[in-house]
Amino acid sequence: MKILVTGAAGFIGGHLSHALLQANHDVVGLDNLNDYYDVNLKKDRLARLEDNHFRFVKLDLANREGMAKLFENESFDAVVHLAAQAGVRYSIDHPHAYADSNLTGFLNVLEGCRQQKIKHLVFASSSSVYGANKKIPFAVEDRVDHPISLYAATKKSNELMAHAYAHLYAIPVTGLRFFTVYGPWGRPDMAYFKFAKAICDGKPIDIYNFGKMRRDFTYIDDVVEALGRVLLNPPQAESTPYKIYNIGNHQPETLMDFIGCIEDALGKKAEKNMLPMQAGDVPETYADVSELMKNVDFKPNTSMKEGIGKFVVWYRDYYEI
Repeated sequence: MKILVTGAAGFIGGHLSHALLQANHDVVGLDNLNDYYDVNLKKDRLARLEDNHFRFVKLDLANREGMAKLFENESFDAVVHLAAQAGVRYSIDHPHAYADSNLTGFLNVLEGCRQQKIKHLVFASSSSVYGANKKIPFAVEDRVDHPISLYAATKKSNELMAHAYAHLYAIPVTGLRFFTVYGPWGRPDMAYFKFAKAICDGKPIDIYNFGKMRRDFTYIDDVVEALGRVLLNPPQAESTPYKIYNIGNHQPETLMDFIGCIEDALGKKAEKNMLPMQAGDVPETYADVSELMKNVDFKPNTSMKEGIGKFVVWYRDYYEI
């Protein structure tokens, strides 16, 4: 297949593009290479994708004319839309970046898929859409009408927009609610990455809600495997071919245990700065992945110790520590 992967220089996008190339697909990778975090890391991810079956396009999702031309000039079989302005906390101070990328940009992707009659659009949502949901574990059937950050609100909006396009134009669309993805080549703005850097630098780490947090940490290889299976299984409903899945480990871990794994892998204890909860954050996430298991026969299962171990090996190598 010929597949457009947006956010190809990103964490998940880079890993997925690599896996698709290994599976002999043709990949067009789109990214705007913004400076939300280290651009050199993004370029190094792209360097791993140098292949006769890969082509990179530097383009901003919000560029309406540019996006329209991309779809007009190419003939994609499928689109995996992973590009977005990420981060709960960043959305508090930079709201317009989220409107440009996550709303306008997503609309441009939907329009391209409509015009070119794409056979399957897979897009990234987020566990953040569950907001302050008290029901555990979080299931795709739960109502998600009360986001507690602008980032979450844009992701919920993406789900609604995608459903409308699936219904109006019969575009097979699948949304994936990712739960705290981590691993090699990860994002430096994520907590585990910051923890590793601070511990290596001998600096204290900030731990919010006084450490009383639980997260459904999901290793990147599991996410990519799930993505690949979902991509090959578009929803079949005649009236509205639309599906949502949780992509999580179905095994929430305490933040303190997670930090302990990083300490053990690095062989160094962290100096801990205990702080209250931050705005827009939630105390626990927990994915119900029964729909994923039923429909694509897969459940993420990489242990936290194994996943963190692989991340630390990469981190030491990449940063020459």
